[in-house]
Amino acid sequence: MRSVSTTVPLVPAALPAPAAAVLARGRMVSTPCGAGWLRWHLWGDLQRARPVVLLHGGSGSWTHWLRNIEPLMDQGHAILAPDLPGFGDSDLPPAGRDADAMPMPLEQGLQGLLGPRACHLVGFSFGGMVAGLWANAVPERVSRLVLVAPPGLGRPALERIKPKAWRHLSDPSQRKAVHQHNLRELMFHDEASVSPLACQLQQLNAERDRLTGRRLSQTDVLARALRQVAAPTHLIYGEYDRYYLHQVEAIESVLRLCPVYVGSHCVAQAGHWVQFERAEAFEAALLGVGLD
Repeated sequence: MRSVSTTVPLVPAALPAPAAAVLARGRMVSTPCGAGWLRWHLWGDLQRARPVVLLHGGSGSWTHWLRNIEPLMDQGHAILAPDLPGFGDSDLPPAGRDADAMPMPLEQGLQGLLGPRACHLVGFSFGGMVAGLWANAVPERVSRLVLVAPPGLGRPALERIKPKAWRHLSDPSQRKAVHQHNLRELMFHDEASVSPLACQLQQLNAERDRLTGRRLSQTDVLARALRQVAAPTHLIYGEYDRYYLHQVEAIESVLRLCPVYVGSHCVAQAGHWVQFERAEAFEAALLGVGLD
């Protein structure tokens, strides 16, 4: 039976230099994922440091946490940031093509990396749905659950947000322009945040997303799962997140049904990708909810 593959450094040639530099400080480990492998990116001492698992958003990869990994290490944490099945460098999940297909291979992998130890679980957007479903399925795994602007709460955005299509485009410059547009419309509040680095990461991540047609984000699947989660649960979101704008009170009314909902933190002057756009304020929010 396969468990954990040989640990090797992994710095893909296409990765922007700032991301490559962060990745080079850690290591990559593969755990089983159906017929393929789930890629984990690890930093710090897993045996001695306090473990934090970071789950990225849809059409993303571990790079959604690029600006947060080193500060969390400096706070004494070991970081485990997988490419979720079907995203980044990970293979497709063994069954299903949505958030509910993720907890099983993630838990199997973490058993090989951490054993039964509980960890802080932080999930962004789609990864927040995954985190909640995982905490519901394996409650002993999670000591604290931090949801960063997750969907799946039965509250779709008040304004219709639809990214532009790009897969039909063969011209690289046209693809790049569409990815930049989608980044601006979906992820950021401040125009200045649409930097070359952010655009490179957006394009690299989106073009490795093989889980098209996801639908659970438009349901209340996370809301239902959270009603059975005993871990302290927190919400962090950006002030100008278009998915949350003008309905935070309604979203919090859903979260208050959690057994141990501690509360929310709004990061000022931030959009959806809050941990990248306002990294320092986001890290302060994490410390504020007890991630220390």
